[in-house]
Formats: sequence, C-alpha cells, structure tokens
Amino acid sequence: MANAERARAELQGAAGASDAILALGTNLGNRIENIEEAIRRLTADGSIRLVSRSKLYRSAPWGVTDQDWFINACIAIQTTLSPHELLKRCQAVENDMGRVRTMRWGPRIIDVDILTFGDLTIAEPDLTVPHPLIGERAFVLVPLKDVAPELRLNGRSIDAMLEKLDGSEVEAVQP
Repeated sequence: MANAERARAELQGAAGASDAILALGTNLGNRIENIEEAIRRLTADGSIRLVSRSKLYRSAPWGVTDQDWFINACIAIQTTLSPHELLKRCQAVENDMGRVRTMRWGPRIIDVDILTFGDLTIAEPDLTVPHPLIGERAFVLVPLKDVAPELRLNGRSIDAMLEKLDGSEVEAVQP
C-alpha cells in the first residue's frame, strides 16, 4: 500500500482526527486551477482528507481594491495534524505554488487560511482561530455557508453575519 493510501486509511479510522475549515483565494494566473491545485497539494499525503467543498465564487478584491478579482472557495477537512502543523502545511502549499508576500491583501497566486479548527479558540502571534475577519468578509462567508451552513461563531449564524455585509460582488462561477 502506498504511503498516501496508508495515511488516508489511518486518518479515516483515527480517533484523534479533527475537523477544520479552510478558505482559499487567488487572483493571479489560472484562478480555478490554482484552487484545484492547492486542494490537491493539501490532501496529497493523506494527513488531510477533503470532507466537502464549496462552489467557486468570483469576488471583488478586499482591502487593496486596485487589483484583479478573486476566485474564492472553502473546504471542510478532517486532519490528524495539529493546528500549527496545519498552518505550516497551508503556508508550504502557498510557498510551493509561488506565493510572494509583498503587500498585505495584495495579489496572490494562492491564499489558504484556517477559518476554524474544531471548536478550538487559539489566540497566538502566528495563529488565530477562528479566523478574526470571517464576519467582515462576504467572500469567505458565502462559500463557508456551502460547507458549514449551521456554523455559529460567537453566537452568530453565517446568515446573521452576511446580513451586515454587501455580498453583491460575490457570484458563483461554478454550479
């Protein structure tokens, strides 16, 4: 049995596996392929298993608005990685795909953020979970609703958070 297959089999039966939700975004190159490639790389060794995924959404840039539109998605995963190991994996995928961090909220080939990790709350210099800006970003909330429609953060539903935002520039690009 190949290592990836063995890791997947162990993950499926692992009592220590945790559920997490990741957000992915890209506005450089072939955006749809960037999302697909990031998911392939994240799940390649079997320590992360894809449970469900959102539609792909086209959205206007946020933060720095003088840049091209984004493709965004969310994926629900099961993993045997710790939160910090998952963060390192996300950053490794970003780096391996060519992400260059020159400007906060600037153009990127891929961005992979940990939105939630089970019911953990983490507030450390390198990792904050749940992601602190979820409730301010329609481009995160709309795909998040696809994979976790009943999720509540700080007592608020996704719908309640979306009511306070303009989601008109978040459009599905894939049924």
